Amino acid sequence: MLISSFTPDLIEVGVDEVGRGCLAGNVVACAVILPKDFTHNLLKDSKKIPKKLHASLAQEIKDVALAWAIAEATPAEIDKVNILQATYLAMHRALDMLEIVPELILVDGNRFSPYNFIPHNCIVKGDNKFFAIAAASIIAKNYRDEQMENLALQFPEYDWDKNVGYPTKKHKEAIKTHGFTEWHRLTFKV
Repeated sequence: MLISSFTPDLIEVGVDEVGRGCLAGNVVACAVILPKDFTHNLLKDSKKIPKKLHASLAQEIKDVALAWAIAEATPAEIDKVNILQATYLAMHRALDMLEIVPELILVDGNRFSPYNFIPHNCIVKGDNKFFAIAAASIIAKNYRDEQMENLALQFPEYDWDKNVGYPTKKHKEAIKTHGFTEWHRLTFKV
């Protein structure tokens, strides 16, 4: 069961990313500050919520959040600094965009690059433990999936409307046949 906060006295922000393991597309991070009493019956890790509910749930979260922001790192940035550093870059950009300065950062995963001297806690499977991280997860996933579906209209051969840039067999075969696009990460092995 998810909980509302780690430390009730602090302004907490949940941070998560999506798209780290993809061959194509941006890595997207989201930061969300929820009201302290926030609860939700459906909210959990975005991978465990049916895709048809993502858009409405993301909008519902945005409507009640005290602050939220989405940021990205591009394939060129990923190739330049590596996927881990690009993930931190996207997370820091999302935190930069918040209209409220958090006092504690809750990050999904086991690593994070310190941000502006604000304390942080890395929480493995945090999107199944804290509402703020789960909220960040669903907003980021919905945003990135829509982005990749739109890119699929320009590049239908890569099947991005179904694989959202992940290394499926069809995606890898399309790269061998058609080559790379500007949306591909050239440092990733195909």
